[in-house]
Amino acid sequence: MSENTTPAGTAPTLLDRVPVVPVVVLHDVEHAVPVARALVAGGLPVIELTLRTPAALEAVERIAAEVPEILVGAGTIVSPRQAKEAADAGAQFLVSPGSTPSLLAAMDDTGLPSLPGVATVSEVLDLLERGWQEMKFFPAEASGGQGFLRAVSSPVPAARFCPTGGISPDNAPGYLALPNVGCVGGSWITPADALEAGDWDRVADLARAAAAL
Repeated sequence: MSENTTPAGTAPTLLDRVPVVPVVVLHDVEHAVPVARALVAGGLPVIELTLRTPAALEAVERIAAEVPEILVGAGTIVSPRQAKEAADAGAQFLVSPGSTPSLLAAMDDTGLPSLPGVATVSEVLDLLERGWQEMKFFPAEASGGQGFLRAVSSPVPAARFCPTGGISPDNAPGYLALPNVGCVGGSWITPADALEAGDWDRVADLARAAAAL
C-alpha cells in the first residue's frame, strides 16, 4: 500500500498540488473538457469528478484523453467495483467518503493514489496502521470542522487531511491554516448554474480566486 502515501520530505503529494480541489458533479458529458480547461486556465490543474451521475465515468475518460495538463480524479468511490471502473476510465487518483476493508483493498489494487474518507479518530488510526497518511475528512463541517482537526493534530501528527463537505470561500482559509491540512475540497468553484450555462469564464474566475487562497 506504499504507493498511496508519500513520506515527509518528498513531494508533491495529492495534498500539496493545489489549495482547493474542485469537486465537480457533471450531468452532461459535453461539459467535461470545457470545465477542465477552465480550471486549468484559472490555476487549479486538479479535478475530482464525483461518480454520482451517469455521465461521470465518460467524463473522466474524456478529460484524461483531451486535457492532459489536469490531474483527473474520481470521487464518491463507495464500492470496490467503482474503484476499478474509475481506474479503467483513466482516473489518476481516487477519493472515497468513508473507508471499509474491502473498499481500501480495491483502491489499493488500482495502484492509484487515493484519499480514503474518515470522520473519527479511530478511523484515522486505522488508516495510519494500514499505511495511509493522507485522508479525506468528510463531512468536514458536520464532523467537527476545524476544531476536530486542530484537536487531532498533536496526538496524531502523521495524518494529513483534505477536508470536504461544507467548505466555502469563507471558511477555507481557516482550514488551510491548520498544520495537518494540505488542501480542501470544494464544489463552489463549479456551480450548477455556471455549468448549465456553459459559463466557463466564470468557472475560471472562481478557480483563480480559489487558487489564491
